[in-house]
Amino acid sequence: MTTIAELPAGFADKVLSAQSTFRSVMDAMARPGSVQHVVASVEMPPALMRGMAAIALTLFDHDTTIWLDPGMSKTPDVAKWLNFHTGAPVVTDPSICHFALIADAEELPDLTGFALGSSEYPDRSTTLILQVESLTRGQRYELCGPGIDRAATLRAMIAPKDLFERLAINETLFPRGIDVVLVAGDEIVAIPRTTRLIGHGG
Repeated sequence: MTTIAELPAGFADKVLSAQSTFRSVMDAMARPGSVQHVVASVEMPPALMRGMAAIALTLFDHDTTIWLDPGMSKTPDVAKWLNFHTGAPVVTDPSICHFALIADAEELPDLTGFALGSSEYPDRSTTLILQVESLTRGQRYELCGPGIDRAATLRAMIAPKDLFERLAINETLFPRGIDVVLVAGDEIVAIPRTTRLIGHGG
């Protein structure tokens, strides 16, 4: 069993790393579909990619409820590391989580099981952070919406393959809905609830 002293150290420089990661996340949200890079040096459990670990260290705190997919929840070091470095409580009910960390996106549950916000508080919804194989190669996705000039092209290897079809529920839910951050290594792409898929191909 891993002790606290044996847990990976997290950010090498907490302040500068958190600042740079926050800028990367904000740039990603402002320009949906664009690939941003996490440059922070971070030590994390093997189940977490660097981008996901840096986002967690930057955005999570003791008031942030998180849900781990089955693969991550079976790895005790992940919950221990998150709790030690952020204080964020891990919950077993996805409908009350602020963030959901998904290592195996093929096992992504039905999105309606997550927090969708309310008309009065649309921000009280779940943000999904999904680890994917690549954000620079693979299928081509054409996206549109606020923050995108006409259309944005994203090439990515995403699981589940029907992710954007599932996210179509955001159209009927708005202003409620699910926001998504895709992570591949140190690269991140944001898909806010206002972003729509207008086409895809090889």
